[in-house]
Order: sequence, then C-alpha cells, then structure tokens
Amino acid sequence: MQRCPSVRLSNGLSIPALGLGTSHDGGYSHEAVVYALEECGIRHIDTAKRYGCEEALARSLSESTVPREDIWITTKLWPGDYGYQSAKEACRASAARLGVEYLDLYLMHWPDSMIPGRSKREVRAETWRALEDLYDEGLCHAIGVSNFLIPHLKELKEDCGVVPHVNQVEFHPFQQPWELVEFCRKEGIASEGYSPLAKGQALSHPLILELAKKHSRSASQICIRWSIQNGVITIPKSTKAQRISENCQVFGFQLEDKDMAALRALHDGRHVSWDPTHVE
Repeated sequence: MQRCPSVRLSNGLSIPALGLGTSHDGGYSHEAVVYALEECGIRHIDTAKRYGCEEALARSLSESTVPREDIWITTKLWPGDYGYQSAKEACRASAARLGVEYLDLYLMHWPDSMIPGRSKREVRAETWRALEDLYDEGLCHAIGVSNFLIPHLKELKEDCGVVPHVNQVEFHPFQQPWELVEFCRKEGIASEGYSPLAKGQALSHPLILELAKKHSRSASQICIRWSIQNGVITIPKSTKAQRISENCQVFGFQLEDKDMAALRALHDGRHVSWDPTHVE
C-alpha cells in the first residue's frame, strides 16, 4: 500500500484514513488481519465488543510483527454497558481482551440505551462522562460515538465537557449524510464511515462500474477512494486477502471533480445497516 494519509483529530492525534473493519457472523479472520498488517500496510483496525472478536484480534496483533504503537485500534461500548460505572468496567474489559494497555479510540456504539426508566439523554450523558474520565486517565487516547445524529451530538455538547473526537456512521454512495458530516466538521468532530461498499450493493451499480473502467480500477476502489477524497475515514470489511489488498490500492489515482459529483448524485437515502433516525 502506498502511504496512507491520516486525519488529524481535534486533540492533535492522527488516525489513518483507511482501516480494516471487522464484524460478527463470520466477519473476522485471523489470517486476514495478519495479512492486512504485514503485507498491505494497514495500520488501523476497527472492532467492537458486539462483534465478539476482541480476543481473536489480540492473537492476531501479537502474531503480527508490527509494533503496537504503530497500530490504531478502535473498539466500541455496547449500549447494554451504558451507565457510568458499567461503561468504565466494559472499557477495561475490552482492553484486557485485546491485550493492550490503551485504546486509540473508544466509541459509544449506538445512541439508544438499554436502561429502562431513564431518559436516553441522561444515560448518554452519564456514559459519556465515563468516557471523558477514561480519556483523562489515558486508557483511551481518543473518544467518540457511532451512529449519533445531529440532535444527539448537540445534547452531548450541552451536557458534557469533551466534544467527541470521532463520529462513525454509515457512509457510502447511497447513504450520504452531508448535513451531519458538515455539522461534525464545524464542531471539530472527524467523520468516519462504515459500509463504504454498501455491503456489496455499490459494486454492481452502472455508474460505479463505468468509473472503475475509466480509471482502470475496481468498483470497490472507486467507492473507497470517493470516501477518502471526501475527507471521511473509511473502514471496509473483508476476510479475503485478495480483497483486502485490492481495497488498499486507492492512493495512486484521483477521482476528478465530475466523478465526485456523479457519485454524489447517487444518494437515495438507503441504509444497509442500522438506522438511528428513530432514536430520541
């Protein structure tokens, strides 16, 4: 992989603009992670407690010859662990499962909560205060949220002291939440996108295939390059070495302005993952 650019966070840290996503239900491969780190130059791995692969990732990291300090590791707090004390305990447990002394980025996974009888806003604020303390302690080098929309972010800003460093949301040619991305930009929150290939739906779209032919690239490379040129960190998932290698070859070409505009016109609002618009 040619040198991967990074995105500078509001606290001065730099996160690689391209990472390898993981997931549950067959979305993790030990061999794939080691290959991504050692052969493809990937230095950013995204996981979550929800995916159930933190311990497996620890084995992959230890087998890799890449030093820990060179790898950006993100994991996420599941809503079942929201609340001040439980969030802190869950974070420490994730770090232990990953076999690391610190997390580069820790995210609240979802704006809803699983604590009955309390307002969602109150639970989010209490949980975020736990992340702020973990950040102050140095266990988390950066903290953020995932699937949060503008109202959730506005409330968090009013209720807490540290503005999230990152907001990770679904982002691909069919789901382009520009209002949210622009809001985050103004607030100093980096935008990170998951499902950049729309779970494969983007790979057969005629326009994307046309651009792939024009640039002598693959459809997946067009989508990933589009995210990066939009300033959105992206974390495509794959467990296949060939796909991972292909997804990394996105720094040797540039999409033209007219290409970017054409892809922007593909937005139709579809979600291929969770839709947080119903969460108050």
